[in-house]
Amino acid sequence: MQFPKTCLITAVFGVWSFFTPAIVSAQDNFVALAQVSGSDARVVDRGDGATLSLTLSQPVPYRIFTLTDPLRMVIDFAEVDWTGFNPISFDQATAVTAVRVGGFRPGWSRMVMDLSDPIAVTSAQMLRTDEGATLHISLDPVSDADFSERSGVPETAQFALAGDPVELGPVARAPIGTGPLRVVLDPGHGGIDPGAVRDGLHEADLMLSFAQELRDVLVRAGGFEVVLTRDDDSFVPLESRISIARAVAADVFISLHADAISEGHAEGATVYTLAERASDEASVKLAERHDRADLLAGIDLSDQDDVIAAVLLDMARTETVPRTDRLAEALVSRLQKSIEMHKRPRMEAGFSVLKSADVPSILLELGFLSSPKDRANLVDVAWRQATAQAIHDALVTWVDEERAVAVKTRQ
Repeated sequence: MQFPKTCLITAVFGVWSFFTPAIVSAQDNFVALAQVSGSDARVVDRGDGATLSLTLSQPVPYRIFTLTDPLRMVIDFAEVDWTGFNPISFDQATAVTAVRVGGFRPGWSRMVMDLSDPIAVTSAQMLRTDEGATLHISLDPVSDADFSERSGVPETAQFALAGDPVELGPVARAPIGTGPLRVVLDPGHGGIDPGAVRDGLHEADLMLSFAQELRDVLVRAGGFEVVLTRDDDSFVPLESRISIARAVAADVFISLHADAISEGHAEGATVYTLAERASDEASVKLAERHDRADLLAGIDLSDQDDVIAAVLLDMARTETVPRTDRLAEALVSRLQKSIEMHKRPRMEAGFSVLKSADVPSILLELGFLSSPKDRANLVDVAWRQATAQAIHDALVTWVDEERAVAVKTRQ
């Protein structure tokens, strides 16, 4: 079996076929660097080809592509710790003449294998193990012409985002209502990006605290498995936040924010869903401020959406958009019963963090740090508890609705 050129060049882009119903401890597995097990890492001969096996302490997004002059195979990973990795003991394959590893841009690591003969990926998958995850790659010989045709640097510097088309199989996700709901909570900002700041309050800190409290409410209630995109004051790029949701086969992605406006007055919570056109000019500026954080970290989002990718993502969203709308409506309905909402509680904007094609994704502005009333609410324990409980109730309502829709669709 040979892969098409697009699969070799745009790579495996995070093949998440290793998932089982069990979710790993989110904070340990998706924030800290993945550790490489040097003792279990090998690339060995297999007939005329080779097999690569690399054990990691946790699954990470990755991509594979080949280059000519000289012949090389490149594997990029979300950043890993190569301590203990020995290229000499790793390389036991005739087709591989040398191996180099290291970082190549902030947040990402690279393995380069020099090749004696042209070989191509025939299968690749990352499988869940008790120790973390193991990347398995099968390599088979191809002709010089075939290798040259398939080789090249990926057109985009971005790694896989949730919703990228992957030829190697879908994410393993159980139907809604058949098991615990997998929720990814995304505390906005963090690290070099504190978010909005007013009266000594940092949006990044407030959202992390609220996300942790909401996680506790959901876990104690039962029926939920919760992952945080960050569990400390660290910077997580937008692409990584979405990749985490896809990596854990999330049913729901909720990004938490409490922004501030420099002009006018805004107060109360707002539920945002993705749209090409924002509900108003304020939403446009809000989305621009959120996305600018990644530019500050040296991550260019400008080449993220080409025409072909946009078409494919739009097709994938055909099913996801109605489910996201029902989730947004459930959140607005429940939150309105517990806290004060914005005068327009349901809005739309082009937030990059919402661009997952296969995971219903919501951005929840809990309030505005530019509002004294909202600031007081955000630090009030009783208000936060009521808000967390309302979100829990909304998710329960949404699951019931999704189950009913699924039953009706099958009839």
